[in-house]
Amino acid sequence: MHNSIKYISNFLFLIVLIPAINIQPLCSSPSHDAEELIVISLRNQRSFEQQPSRLEVLGGEEINEKANMKPGDIRMLLNEITGIHVQQTSPISFNSSIRIQGLNGKYTQILRDGMPLYGGFSSGLGLLQIAPLDLKQVEVIKGANSTLYGGGAIAGLVNLITKKPTEENEHSFLINKTSSKGIDLSSYSSIKNEAFGATLFTSFNYSDAFDPAKNGFSAIPKFDRWTFNPRIFFEGAKSELKIALNAIQEDRLGGYMQYVNKKNNVPAYFEQINTDRLSSQIEYIRELNSGNEIVFKNSINHYQQELKIPTYFFAGTQTSSFSELHLLGASQKLDWVVGINLWTEKFDQEKPDSLQNLDLNTETWGLFTQGTFLINDYWSLESGLRVDQTSDYGSFVLPRISFLYTPDESLSLRLGGGLGYKEPSSFNDEAESIKYKNLLPLDADQLEAEESSGINFDINKSIEFDSGIDLNLNLLLFYTKVDRPLGLSEVNNNQYAFIQSDDHLDTQGFELTSVFKWDDWKYYFGYTHADVEIHQQNKISTAPLMPKERVNNIFVYEREDDFRIGLEAYYYGEQVLTDGSKSRDFWIYGLMMEKIFKNDFSVFLNFENFSDTRQTKFGPVYTGTKLDPVFSEIYAPLDGFVINGGFKIKL
Repeated sequence: MHNSIKYISNFLFLIVLIPAINIQPLCSSPSHDAEELIVISLRNQRSFEQQPSRLEVLGGEEINEKANMKPGDIRMLLNEITGIHVQQTSPISFNSSIRIQGLNGKYTQILRDGMPLYGGFSSGLGLLQIAPLDLKQVEVIKGANSTLYGGGAIAGLVNLITKKPTEENEHSFLINKTSSKGIDLSSYSSIKNEAFGATLFTSFNYSDAFDPAKNGFSAIPKFDRWTFNPRIFFEGAKSELKIALNAIQEDRLGGYMQYVNKKNNVPAYFEQINTDRLSSQIEYIRELNSGNEIVFKNSINHYQQELKIPTYFFAGTQTSSFSELHLLGASQKLDWVVGINLWTEKFDQEKPDSLQNLDLNTETWGLFTQGTFLINDYWSLESGLRVDQTSDYGSFVLPRISFLYTPDESLSLRLGGGLGYKEPSSFNDEAESIKYKNLLPLDADQLEAEESSGINFDINKSIEFDSGIDLNLNLLLFYTKVDRPLGLSEVNNNQYAFIQSDDHLDTQGFELTSVFKWDDWKYYFGYTHADVEIHQQNKISTAPLMPKERVNNIFVYEREDDFRIGLEAYYYGEQVLTDGSKSRDFWIYGLMMEKIFKNDFSVFLNFENFSDTRQTKFGPVYTGTKLDPVFSEIYAPLDGFVINGGFKIKL
């Protein structure tokens, strides 16, 4: 904790000069045109500027821009947010996980409209199977947020808010082609009358295997994915009902190129992953005579995956559910929420052997309450408490508190912290990296839940110059400690087990964000410094595969509803590898452009990573043979320079 105090003292003098943005300018893109944003994740009716909890929102313009660059998934959209790092975890299947403030992906919750759909066994391909075209906004809360959303949100949460039908019907189509032999086809439609509305999102994403390094193995696997997502809405005088269905089917095959392309029958290494996801969501909102609102939510997620590599097969079905009932109230001084929820998760492994049976069946009940209190014109307080009862690891009491001080309209300071926890799970990045092969079951009698404590402090400053220049600045200091972290270790006879020792890990550092606007010119800068350390007895080591320093630069010239061109530059500092060695640092550059014509027709062209930065340029990414390769840890891109372009139509 002393290092956190050092960070605060080192940067305290910047309070007069720095940071930012009434929170809306905390968006991760330089597009910050004025628009009304309704915050969903914090479950209160306070305006954006009155939120004591720090929140970052990507609005429709930002999502639209990133959809041009990566229409098939949200990896790029998230990776360009200061403080978030998307880490590729597999050199063959392209699996990726999200790290907030340096912490492993298992400590981040990804929600869709406030409901968890991408956890457990289904989390590995989650980021690769979420297309952005039907998203209205993305809300990111960093730090412990277990009060409203339960265990797992130790590092933070990402809430994907989908579009709702509006009075003006919409029909959008996107077609995208890439130089890496990929194609994306997406459509979104919405209709609405007085009491009924509906939306339909469909997409088809396809790619051939792609090997830019010519080393014989695919950097991008061959895959095809279908997505079908209908939703219907019913609105009454004092009620609203939403029913949604999400279906995804994907076949993915990576490995030795000649095997993937079926050019010969010579045995070679491959990874084949077939997934089927079917989920439902229900949300009912009723306004009571008192003016309070009662809200019921339910989601059911059925996920099936088959994983094949030479001489090994792993398959299973995960069925999870989430149900919640909460009551919302508001007055001039106080917004409050109180509720109860239930999570269930069941995993059935197909044909488990006597040593490896990863079946599980768990449930967690939670009670929570939170209040946002306007003390006076300058001070606001948000405080909450959650009590969870788990079926395997006992009960947890999780308080959280945040303060907001706004001495004037251009300056705000926030201080907040809370507790969190994460139940042990066989399904995370480490287990996925060994394809669950020879992984022993968890021993709930020997393991405990990982528990965390964290604190965030940020100061925000907005400056308007007479010349028409707007400058928005933000400085965030953070510290999070996780006790008894779970780690994968090799035990007897080449078997693996999750081991827990009496130690801890922590992450501490700061984020610096600025947004500069002048007429049609915009410049976005983000810097992240994160020290992630593992403390074991008398030994302190740096957590692997996390750059200590990250820099984001986005420079955009945009004439509204006409033309946009942007240059991007991203810096990744050195990363410590598992063996203690260090990777090299590197830059990635991109160029994006879009021309918008009348009748909402636009053409876009992007040069992603035109510097062709690839880890295969720094050294080999595997040793061994084509049948039994040993892959290196992935710290830099493998796909290199990719051009993509296409068009969008909005009717």
